[in-house]
Amino acid sequence: MTDLAPSGALLLVIWGTLVGLDLVSVPQVMIARPVVAGAVAGWLAGDLEAGLRVGVLFELFALDVLPVGAVRYPDYGPATVAGTALAADSPWQFALGLSTAVGLVIAVLGGFGLQWVRRANARAIQRHSAALAAGEGGAIRRLQYGSLLRDAGRAAGLTVLGLVCAWVLAEPLARLDRSTALGLTLVAMGCGLSAVISGALRSAGRGGRLRWLGTGALVGLIVAALR
Repeated sequence: MTDLAPSGALLLVIWGTLVGLDLVSVPQVMIARPVVAGAVAGWLAGDLEAGLRVGVLFELFALDVLPVGAVRYPDYGPATVAGTALAADSPWQFALGLSTAVGLVIAVLGGFGLQWVRRANARAIQRHSAALAAGEGGAIRRLQYGSLLRDAGRAAGLTVLGLVCAWVLAEPLARLDRSTALGLTLVAMGCGLSAVISGALRSAGRGGRLRWLGTGALVGLIVAALR
């Protein structure tokens, strides 16, 4: 992990808050995608390549997530920021596995945080039900700003927790046996590939879409072999 100055850590917290908000609240311009979140986090941490590697791996996990409705799903944006902070300025072969483990824990906690925000928003709506029924514009604005503030607090807290975990685990990562660290990295990469394959098969279903998926995979393998 790169020795971050307080200003660098603050920028990562701000960035993690923005990507957490982008998931469902605002502005929804796709900065919550792990590959984007990781690239910017890596740039802020002084290791762009680490951010891209972590971001691409978490993108495999996130490809099957559709953030709609009341379903609980992981929040991979702040998780990618935390994983990037831990992996920065370390050999990727040995840091990627532990960084992925930390990020996955943060992502799952983010899913629970989203449910908390939804319940808090529902309680706020109930408290202002009379004003809403009367069509008071001020009540609508208060509800909107309040919900955004709660989601921002969730994303900021999640990012801070992830950065604290990265700071705590930085020294153990440096002392971790190289064969163990490499094994963790291979496991993380295998889990990511399994997740994206499972998601692709589930989305394809049966029939023509599955055949097209198989054709695309075959063509990709042939092109990769020829190169």
